[in-house]
Amino acid sequence: MKDTQMKAGVIGAGVFGGHHARKYAASDRVALMGVFDVDAERAEMLAAQLETKAYTDINALIAACDAVTVASPAIHHYDGVKAALSAGKHVLVEKPLADTAARGQELIQIARARNLVLQVGHQERFVFNAMGVFDIAEAPRRIAARRMGLRSTRNLDVSVTVDLMIHDLDLVMALARSPLASLEAKASKIFTDMPDAAETRIVFGDGFEAVLESSRAADALDRVMRIDYPRGFLEVDFVAKTFVNETGFNLNADFGEDPKAKDSLGANVNSFIESVLDGAPVAVPAEAGLAALAVARDIDRAAAT
Repeated sequence: MKDTQMKAGVIGAGVFGGHHARKYAASDRVALMGVFDVDAERAEMLAAQLETKAYTDINALIAACDAVTVASPAIHHYDGVKAALSAGKHVLVEKPLADTAARGQELIQIARARNLVLQVGHQERFVFNAMGVFDIAEAPRRIAARRMGLRSTRNLDVSVTVDLMIHDLDLVMALARSPLASLEAKASKIFTDMPDAAETRIVFGDGFEAVLESSRAADALDRVMRIDYPRGFLEVDFVAKTFVNETGFNLNADFGEDPKAKDSLGANVNSFIESVLDGAPVAVPAEAGLAALAVARDIDRAAAT
């Protein structure tokens, strides 16, 4: 699509839907056509704040747009994305891509057949880009990460693996240079009927190993990753946006001030706009979202056995 302005809408008027809608409203490259939510009052409140239209008919919103963000609860991502793609609209979907890998693959096939942009909201990739991690030529040997969140009423429709750990899984899959060889996992239910805490060890064909831990019932917010390279380690604090670099690689120590890291959601939205309007490469393609989702679901199955 070559144009100066994109007609965009947001499916889901919750916390993240609000963030996306505000980014669109602030962009001079976007005309925010409206927001949809099954909760009419919530849609009306967000629409009033942004001086746009509230929709309770998802297809009506989609029809008014060139592109949409899907930021509804995770179990509804598939339905919203499929409806938009089937109508010929570009889609930015918050993670996860879908609730199952099979459904995620179906969405990818629809997007490919219609030559549509389908981007996934794995925002930590923009943080790594700001740091320069993806420019490192040397292959990592090991990753250890913990992503601990406080109790919340949000995202309880999926496991902690698909809710939180999937961020680290996406980074692991992006850095891996050979296929996954083995996986082991354990999980526990704390305050929902699905895993609220999980641990996994993943080994790839070349010996690259990832040990990940996530919880959504922690006492404090904690999101740290250590990457071991042959020449040294890199330890990243995603909350403080700082790192300890013992590798000798020339990384951006001030990455926390880089717009891509400081406002990774905004960077994600802007990259989507550029892909739709300018034909720029998709920053986080659906295939990457599918890879992370597939491993997340494998972890859930392994932990259940």
